[in-house]
Order: sequence, then structure tokens, then C-alpha cells
Amino acid sequence: MKKKKPNKLKILNDPIYGFIQIPNSLIFDIIEHPYFQRLRRITQMGFSNLVYPGANHTRFHHAIGCMHLMQKAVQVLRFKQVDISEDEENALYIAILLHDIGHGAFSHALEHSIVDGISHEEISLKFMRKLNDEFDKKLSLAITIFEGKNPRKFLYQLISSQLDIDRLDYLKRDSFYTGVTEGNISSDRLIAMMNVINDELVIEQKGIYSVEKFLIARRLMYWQVYLHKTGLVAENMLVKVLKRAKELAEKGEKLFSSTSLNYFLSTKISKTNFNDKTLEMFSKLDDYDVLLSIKEWTHHQDKVLSLLSKMIVNRKLFRIEIQNNKFDKQYISKKTHTISERFGLNKTESSFFVFSDIIINQAYNSNKPIYILNKKGKIEDIVNASDQLNLQALTNPVIKHFICYPK
Repeated sequence: MKKKKPNKLKILNDPIYGFIQIPNSLIFDIIEHPYFQRLRRITQMGFSNLVYPGANHTRFHHAIGCMHLMQKAVQVLRFKQVDISEDEENALYIAILLHDIGHGAFSHALEHSIVDGISHEEISLKFMRKLNDEFDKKLSLAITIFEGKNPRKFLYQLISSQLDIDRLDYLKRDSFYTGVTEGNISSDRLIAMMNVINDELVIEQKGIYSVEKFLIARRLMYWQVYLHKTGLVAENMLVKVLKRAKELAEKGEKLFSSTSLNYFLSTKISKTNFNDKTLEMFSKLDDYDVLLSIKEWTHHQDKVLSLLSKMIVNRKLFRIEIQNNKFDKQYISKKTHTISERFGLNKTESSFFVFSDIIINQAYNSNKPIYILNKKGKIEDIVNASDQLNLQALTNPVIKHFICYPK
């Protein structure tokens, strides 16, 4: 009896777009790979669920959504006589599917605590190269596009630009799961208005108001969601917990942790020594490792580690003050002294409980413009093409200073 071949042209049901089709068996096999399945165990928005309880969606949701939108974009551009070969089409699907595969547990927290000097984009590239070896070099074109080395500029812009497929999905998806309606952009309309002129991705004149709404939605989502004061505090506290755990592990202190987390806590990892073994360990590290460890660390004998862990687990988060100007050194020193006295901490320990930093929100970067194709066939920057006066203001980065300390 002949062995039945598995059906690889599956359909997934997405709460935002409805049915999403996996286009071919190669994409199916990449999705099935343990590297990609790990994204199911990494939340898209870190600790934002402490503010918006519905924000529990994962990087897996986002990656699949991006692939779906890319299918629509290819369809639209081909309809407008833009030449996209079958190989380029497949490469676009692979590149957008894997664009976030290098994200660590709780998304950005690992980049600032236990792994130094290497971004998630660089780790994504390492994963893609590893998968390329496993899949008989079938990812080579996708890697070239992802690196921006393909001569056809618009292919890269679909993956990474100010109006890329990544942003079109995460704004709509994060808006849906948080319930913050200001981020609910019309991704279908924006994709329908896409075109390519001289290998440059452009939006047709009819789509100008959708672009304006997209930029304003992005600005509002950053203030209301991504840079929400409570989420900001929780993420910074997570970074401090992991930094403290790494400090203790490097001194030889015995800490409860999974094999993969222990590897990153006890080893100094940077761009130079991020080898195949590190990548393999990284591929086994997810939110579950970190959360379980933090729960156990609430009982640790180190006062800093246990106190911070308890605060995170029980959602007893720090107070945060945000202002336009830098905080006075004397004010920070006074806060530090008060907290040191209250918890019986020395100078080094108190730096885990009182800290200041900045946040930046720039809705539009004019160095990488979004081009509008006007009715005369010429392209111009959205800022010049739009009659919305506040778009010019969105090009200026808004910088705010904050200080955190226990309530």
C-alpha cells in the first residue's frame, strides 16, 4: 500500500484576516521547523499584557500575518504589470516569514540584558543561513533580499521600510489584541494602492489619506501602547532582573534556570562569539524559560534578585515619572538615598531600583521617505505631497526622560 503524502497546502484561520493559505510545501516545511515553532512561545509585545490583558499574541501570529499580506502585495503588484518572478515571490514570502525569527524571549528585553552588541536582525540572519543549509540553498534569494543586496530595491522595501509589510501587520494586529482602536489601519487599502516606479515602492495618489492615517496611527500606538508607562516600567524591571541574574551567575552563584537560559547567564555573549552552539542554545530559549526562572528567583537569597522577581510576578511595579527635560542629578541622588535606606541596599544594589533613561518617538523618518505617485506620474515625499500640516511635525523625534523607583 502506497504511503499517503501529507497535505502541506494548509489553511490557517487568523482572527484578523480570516483564512490564510500556506502557498507551497517549502513554506510549510519552514513553518514546521523547530526554529520557527519557537515563535509560538515568544509574545509579540513582551509585558504589555500587564497593561492590556488581551495582548497575549505571539511572534508566530505576526509572522504568519505578514506572509498573508505579502501574498496580497505580490498579487496587487503583478496586476499592475510589475514583473515579479516565481523565485522572487517565494523569496519575499520566506524573508517576511523569517524577519523576526531572531527575537529573543520577551522580544527586546534579552537584547539589553544577557546578549550584548548583536541585534535581533543579525540573529535572524544567522537563523536564515542555517536554514538555508538545511533546505539545499533554497533560501539564498530570500537572504539577499533581507540583507538589502538585491538590485531590485522595492523587494527589500516590502520587507523593511517605513511602509513595509511588517508594520502593516503589527499595527493592525497589536491594535486588535490591545483593543486600542487608534492603531486600526487599513492594510488592505494601503496594499491596493502600492506600485513600483524605477524599482522604488510607491503609493498611488488615491492612497495618500490612508498613508496619513497610517503615520498618525503609528505615532498614537507608540504613545498609548509600545511606550505606555506601565509597559515601559515592566520591561525595564525585566532587564534589571536578567542583568542581576547574569552578574550572580558570572560570579559562580548557583541559580535555578533551564539549560538554555543558564548558558546565556553564565557565558558572556557578544557578536564576536555568537557561534553555532550559541545559535542552537538561543533557538531553545523562550518566554517560558524566563518566566519560570523569575518565579523561582522570588525565593533566592540575593535580596535584589528576589525582590525584583517578586515585584514582577505580583505586578507590584515601580513608579515612573516622565518629563520633557532631563532629571536633576540631585533629585535622582535623593531618590536613590531614600530607596537605599528603605530596603537596606548598598550603592551598586540601589542602581537596580532607581534608574533613569530616555524614550524616543519618531513617527516618520524623512531620510527614508514614503513616496506618493501623483497623477502626473511623478513621485514625491508624503510630507510634501500631503496637505496635512502636522505630518511635517511627525518628522521631528520627540524625546522624553523618565525615572523609575519603587512605590
